[in-house]
Amino acid sequence: MGSPRRKAGALAAQVNGYRDWLAQRGYTPLTVRNMLKDLGQVGQWLDRRQLEVAEFSEARVQEFLLDCRRAGRRRLAGARGWLPLLTFLREVGVVPEARPAATPLDPLLGRYRSWMHRERGLSASTMLRYENTARRFLTGHAMTGGRFTPEQLTGADLNVFLLQECGRVSSGSAKGRVAELRSLMRFLHLSGVTAMRLGTAVPPVGGWRLASVPSTVAPADVQLLLDRCPRGSAVGIRDYAILMLVARLGLRSIEVAGLRLDDVDWRCGEIVVRGKGRREDRLPLPAEVGEAVVAYLADARPRLGDRHLFLTCRAPLAPIRADLVGDVVERACVRAGLDRVGPHRLRHALAAQMLRQGAGLTAIGQVLRHQDLATTALYAKVDFAALRQVAQPWPGIAA
Repeated sequence: MGSPRRKAGALAAQVNGYRDWLAQRGYTPLTVRNMLKDLGQVGQWLDRRQLEVAEFSEARVQEFLLDCRRAGRRRLAGARGWLPLLTFLREVGVVPEARPAATPLDPLLGRYRSWMHRERGLSASTMLRYENTARRFLTGHAMTGGRFTPEQLTGADLNVFLLQECGRVSSGSAKGRVAELRSLMRFLHLSGVTAMRLGTAVPPVGGWRLASVPSTVAPADVQLLLDRCPRGSAVGIRDYAILMLVARLGLRSIEVAGLRLDDVDWRCGEIVVRGKGRREDRLPLPAEVGEAVVAYLADARPRLGDRHLFLTCRAPLAPIRADLVGDVVERACVRAGLDRVGPHRLRHALAAQMLRQGAGLTAIGQVLRHQDLATTALYAKVDFAALRQVAQPWPGIAA
């Protein structure tokens, strides 16, 4: 019987490395065994096709799957199932990194990205959001017959794009599109691409400050979300710790995902939170929150060298993404039989509860880490009992 190395064909040299790579990411022994079989099948296919390992790519995966189906194989993983193998081969350097197809927009967007970093000092996530908006706008309004013509942009193009965006996103997101468009127009003018300052032609979006009452969750419902979170598994223990951080400290999803082991100061009972604008704030760590985090670290956190506090519980093991926090809150709502809400609603609920307990707006702003007290002032509108005491009677109605 041939050895696994001989069965792996062109990828024989990668068998041991791939086995260790999979084990480090938490894959079970049975899964590792099956994925090594997949590696061998790809290696043999490369040999039959007389292809070099460096030629393996997403496109080659589709060719491999097509050949397998023609040969009568039906139980095959989809294209996503081969992503771990491709990722490993790229990490060890035997397959080059994937490069997106070049477009006429790329040189300009590259300069725009450099300008945002150098001149505006924006964070990586903000630059990505601004660049994505710029790509969508320029693709739809600066491409004429396959030619890239940003110099022909007009105010009408800006209005059409913004109207389309307003039809599919919230007013808050639409305001973000305005800022993103104005930034792009400022760059295009300063770099000499457009002769006119089109940034002034971007219309504002209606949506006035303090025009609405923030939606909250009743304290009893917040407690129900926590009480109904099962803690009999690693996933449940992790999710409970996440819920406690959101409900008791008002952390945003991106802040929870960004927490690191070194951010928890157990001696001082504090936690470091990295928020908007590259701010770092130290918050007191309530005992019940600390106990939930300790339970996660002791019983549920996978043994991985990564220093992020929260990790995925299933392979491939990695730091959680911000959108998982929203999933955790939504699952908690389903278990509790409540309407689905997002993590930010629990942040509103914390502010409202502090206000009802007599905390001032300054204290609430410090907990929520608002840079402007005017932002915190929005929560004064949820204290209806206090508002009734200062409300003036309607004209013509006896007091």
